[in-house]
Amino acid sequence: MGEVHEMARRVAGALHRQGVGPGDTVAFQMPNCVEAAAVFWAAALLGAAVVPIVHFYGAKEVGFIEGDAAPAVFLSQEGAAELIAGPDVLEGPLPVDAGERALIAYTSGTTADPKGVIHTHRSIVAESQQLAANQPPDSRPLLVGAPVGHAIGMLSGLLIPLVKGRSVHLIDKWDPADVLAAVVEGDLTAGSGSTYFLTSLLDAPEFGPQHLERMRYIGLGGSPVPAAVAERATDLGISIVRSYGSTEHPSTTGSLHEFPREKRLYTDGRPLPGVELRLAADGEILSRGPDLFAGYTDAALTAEALDGDGWYHTGDIGALDDDGFLTITDRKKDVIDRGGEKVSAVEVEEALAHVAGVAEVAVVAAPDARLGEHGAAFFRMQPGVVAPSLDELRATLAAAGLARQKWPEEVHTVSEFPRTPSGKVRKVELRARLRGA
Repeated sequence: MGEVHEMARRVAGALHRQGVGPGDTVAFQMPNCVEAAAVFWAAALLGAAVVPIVHFYGAKEVGFIEGDAAPAVFLSQEGAAELIAGPDVLEGPLPVDAGERALIAYTSGTTADPKGVIHTHRSIVAESQQLAANQPPDSRPLLVGAPVGHAIGMLSGLLIPLVKGRSVHLIDKWDPADVLAAVVEGDLTAGSGSTYFLTSLLDAPEFGPQHLERMRYIGLGGSPVPAAVAERATDLGISIVRSYGSTEHPSTTGSLHEFPREKRLYTDGRPLPGVELRLAADGEILSRGPDLFAGYTDAALTAEALDGDGWYHTGDIGALDDDGFLTITDRKKDVIDRGGEKVSAVEVEEALAHVAGVAEVAVVAAPDARLGEHGAAFFRMQPGVVAPSLDELRATLAAAGLARQKWPEEVHTVSEFPRTPSGKVRKVELRARLRGA
C-alpha cells in the first residue's frame, strides 16, 4: 500500500504542477492495474473529482462521458506511468470541503446512455466505512475482477482495502481458470460481487476443495441473486449474504453472516446503519442516508430521482418483512406488457433458475404482432447440459404455479450473456437481438 501511495503522490505532484487542484476533474481509462490505483488516489490527494472510465468502453461511451464530465485531464495507463516516473511529488493532501465533488461515477447503462452520478468526499467516506464494517470475518484479501472504472470494482478494489488495511489484488480479465489459480497461489478469496462472479467459479472444471476452503464467506449484490444459486452455494458450505444498492446509493441494505439462514439467502438484507428506507404506494423503494449521491451531472435527471425531502426514488420494487428485511421483487422497467397483462421478468427468472443445469437465465420482452410483447427466455447452461425445451419450460412454470400468460413463448441459448462492467446482464442487447431476428 505504501508503494502505491508514493506513486499517487508523484501523479498528484505532476498534475498539481499543471494547475490541477480542488474542484477540478481528473478522468482515467485503464484496466485493473497499479497505475489506475495511483491516479484514483492522486485525485483524492488533490481534492479533485475523479472520473473512472471502464477500460473496455469504446469511442461512443467514452465520448459521451468525456463530453458530460468535461475533465481537466484525461489519463491512460501509459500517461500515468510517465507521471509516476517523473520528479514531481505532492507533499501532502490539499485542503478540500467535504461537500465538494469527489467522484463522478457513470452507471452501467443497461437501458440507455450512462448517467453521471456525483458523490462528495463526505458520501464516499461514509460509504467506504459502512461497507468495510459489513465485511466478512475471513481475513483473506479479495481478488477483484470487476473493473475499477465501475463502482463495484472501485469500492472493492481501491477503497475497502484502504479502510481495512489490506493489500489490493486486482485481475484484469475474469477467466475462471486463471482466477482459481490466483486464489490458491496468493491465498486469496474470490466470488463476491455480482452473482456471475460466483457462478462462473462454481461451474469451472478446475473448481475444487482447495478453492472452496478459501471461499467460505461470499457477499452477493449488484445483480439479481436467484434462490437456486444461494442454495447451491450453501449446500457446498459457503455462507452467503445478499445486499442491495446502486451507484447512486451504494450500500442501502445488507446482512451479516451470523444472521439466520432464511434472511441471508432469501432477502436482500435490512437497512444499514444511518440508512432510511420506505416503500411508495406502488412498492417502489425510496432511500436516503449518509452515502447517498449528491445528484446527477444532468439536473433534470436529479429532479426526477431525488424529491424535496431527499428521498432517492430507485426505480426498484420491493417488499419488507416484519423484521424490516427487504426483498427486491422487480424493476419498474423490467416488466413485459403482454396484451395489457403485466408480467414480472424477475418472477419468471426465479422459477426457471431452479431447473437442473441452469447456470443463469434472463427473461425479456420480445415483439409480438398480436399482443405487443411476449416473454423470451435466454439460458446459459452449465457445461455439458442442454437447455430445456419450450414444453419443458412450460411444465416447470406450471408446476411452480405461474399463470399461463407469464410463460415465455421463446427459448434461446447463449454461451455467455452480454454484461455491464458490474456483471449485470445487458437485457437491452437481448431485446435488440429479438427485434432484429
